[in-house]
Amino acid sequence: MFTKRYNTQIRRFTGELVARTLGRTGLTASELTVMSLVLTLVSVWWLASGQFFVGGVIVALASLFDVLDGALARAKNQVSRFGSFLDSTLDRYSDTIIFLGLLLYFERLAPHSIETLLIFASVVGSLLTSYIRARAEGCGFECKVGLLERPERIALIVLGLLTGWVTLMLWCLAILSNVTAIQRFVYVWMQSRNEVLAQRSVRVMERGK
Repeated sequence: MFTKRYNTQIRRFTGELVARTLGRTGLTASELTVMSLVLTLVSVWWLASGQFFVGGVIVALASLFDVLDGALARAKNQVSRFGSFLDSTLDRYSDTIIFLGLLLYFERLAPHSIETLLIFASVVGSLLTSYIRARAEGCGFECKVGLLERPERIALIVLGLLTGWVTLMLWCLAILSNVTAIQRFVYVWMQSRNEVLAQRSVRVMERGK
């Protein structure tokens, strides 16, 4: 939500940067997407061992690749539906992989701690936020709303890892990601309700003719 106002400027800046650099190489957007996932996998070892700062740097680098893949696809005129599908699919893997690293650490440090429940709630909220939008748009509804979308979630994760405030970060993710999922559900429900009311109004008008 917070990054939408800067989305146009960010896309313009990254597009120009990528066109001048990566756009002149043989690298493809899909390769960048896969590299982002591989880097996230690497971060698991550091997160599981409690080296959150290093893990945060790796996650930040992985998220940078995830931002640049779309810009590279546009720069090389390689935008495709499958590329978008691949990016979204691997993003879900990346999200859960980060939480896996944290889960391994906290379960080793203090089994069945509150952090374990927060990680579970964060995973549920993150996946539902993405799923509700995908399902809603598949049903023809608009669903580009929400307090904590993926860019904000990643920024919050990186900030928490770099500062060491991991438990606070998990509390924020657990609450705000589920609030976002509920926001999207209600938003879609309101659209459906308005459609039903509009259809009823049309039928009443037709009967009155």
